[in-house]
Amino acid sequence: MLESCEKGTGDITSFVSYILKCLATAVARTEENLAATLAKTRFWDSIHQLALNERQIKIINRIMDGFEGKLTAEKWAKITKCSHATALRDITDLIAKGVLEKDGSGGRSAGYQLTRQNMTM
Repeated sequence: MLESCEKGTGDITSFVSYILKCLATAVARTEENLAATLAKTRFWDSIHQLALNERQIKIINRIMDGFEGKLTAEKWAKITKCSHATALRDITDLIAKGVLEKDGSGGRSAGYQLTRQNMTM
């Protein structure tokens, strides 16, 4: 862009416009990252009094960082390298504490998500 301005008429309007668009994109991404970081901080502040184990913390962070797909007990067990029974105990504990809820599906394919209350923080 700069090269075309130099070899052309010397008008740098298009170059300045390009730089400003890049700056606007960078500012927008920074705002998105900051909003996500603040939401995560508010969430952790709201549940700081709860006793959570490392597996629970790991999965909650994974969810908040944009977990793709459906969180199931099987995925929990694989991600945290624990047994299926331990994963279910962790999930049941977080449901009892109001941090997680079932996503509506049931049976062996039950999925879990942060409670709606926690997703809006």
